[in-house]
Amino acid sequence: MLAAGALAAAVTAAADGELWAQGLVFALVSALALVVVRPAIKRHLDTGGGTEAQIGLAAIEGSTGIVLERVDADHGLIKIEGELWRARSFDGTEAYEPGERVRVIEVKGATVMVWKD
Repeated sequence: MLAAGALAAAVTAAADGELWAQGLVFALVSALALVVVRPAIKRHLDTGGGTEAQIGLAAIEGSTGIVLERVDADHGLIKIEGELWRARSFDGTEAYEPGERVRVIEVKGATVMVWKD
């Protein structure tokens, strides 16, 4: 948007416009570009309907995984969407055996806290 203002000011300078006119043209075109272009860009980047796609750790919470190594309060390993994660039992009293499905309740660093699905 500032580049559009600078380009318009450069055209004004090339047409032998006064310095104050160049500044005025720069300010007006930049402001106009901000008012007109910004809403269009915002609409384009909006995911629509308020359903934003989750990425990163937020996408892991709530997903399901398969137990690969026994999961208890101290250690375990599960597979979530093709990725291996260290896992612990969420309540600490439960244990899950290989092959069981579990749901990720919380992510703590590189370890997921799971509960039986």
